[in-house]
Amino acid sequence: MIERSGELQHLEGLLARNPVVGILGPRQVGKTTLARMLTRSRSRVTTFDLEDPVDLARLDEPSLALRPLRGLVVIDEVQRRPDLFPLLRVLADRRPLPARFLLLGSASPELLRQSSESLAGRIAYHELRGFGLAEVGPSRARRLWVRGGLPRSFTARSEAASLAWRSDFVRTFVERDAPGLGIGVPSETLRRFWAMLAHLHGQLLNFSELARAFAVSDATVRRYADALSSALVLWQLRPFHENLAKRQVKAPKLYVFDSGILHALLGIGTPAELERHPKVGASWEGFALGEIVRVLGVERDQCWFWRTHTGAELDLLVMRGGRRLGFELKLGDAPRVTPSMRSALADLRLDHLWVVHAGATTFPLGERITALPLTSIGDVDLGR
Repeated sequence: MIERSGELQHLEGLLARNPVVGILGPRQVGKTTLARMLTRSRSRVTTFDLEDPVDLARLDEPSLALRPLRGLVVIDEVQRRPDLFPLLRVLADRRPLPARFLLLGSASPELLRQSSESLAGRIAYHELRGFGLAEVGPSRARRLWVRGGLPRSFTARSEAASLAWRSDFVRTFVERDAPGLGIGVPSETLRRFWAMLAHLHGQLLNFSELARAFAVSDATVRRYADALSSALVLWQLRPFHENLAKRQVKAPKLYVFDSGILHALLGIGTPAELERHPKVGASWEGFALGEIVRVLGVERDQCWFWRTHTGAELDLLVMRGGRRLGFELKLGDAPRVTPSMRSALADLRLDHLWVVHAGATTFPLGERITALPLTSIGDVDLGR
């Protein structure tokens, strides 16, 4: 088992400061396993798995079941019982506080709506992603890129077994998980839509073009994309725009949440197939993007990309501590400064621009511009 010490430390801090903590993420990302790791050293833990009929029956009278509990209370698949949130608000306001609550669930719109209304100011969210480079080690970076970070995919015995598991994940998601999350789209339609989006990975999301391809309205396509984003299997990276003289792109940029799932949707099963695929650059860009966001410890809604109609662009912009950090992502190992980089540095008033590449050496490219290997990103102070 791969220990997730960074995730555990972060969750311990959240639980120390908040009466309720929610771990959100798609199925099979490791929420339940992480919760078990967290509770190993605690003497008083009560767990409810809401996919277990016995545990569901225990909560027939939720106040009687939850009010007497002490220590840490873990409720898994909490989106199945949104009626618990008003009660959790009351229990979280008790003083002294006899119990804290750890809620695990997929990020369904219903879950987010109920918890934000009932537990405002009492709950802290943590979005759990798959394994990262810091957890598996730089030596397994290529394996992580090809297979993705979902634990059972990464640890599979072979490339074929990993791809088979990811294909099953996609099928299970569209047939079982999506309806349970309130995504009212026929499974085959959702599967085709998700596969089509995989071919647009790393590109601007053109709702009108997709609507024509599916013979539906723009609003319907937006609903499909927003549903997948709410379930954390898709990321719509927002465009950044200021009152500049240059015309700026205002459409979101699209990424499948996990490189392994992306490759399954594209039919890529081996490293050799990935190297020959036309989406190899976009795939690495999304993989690197996820690692940077993880290392910076920022949420996805704190990230942007920037592009002008004249061609200048920046792959990732992060506001951190009053500073503007820019990131360009290059699959090669010998990046050079481009006019687009200089434009982004000046127009966006970046404090520093990092050119993240697939090589092994860190070196300066110019004033406030540094080339940085992705495998070394966790060792560098990105806030300088």
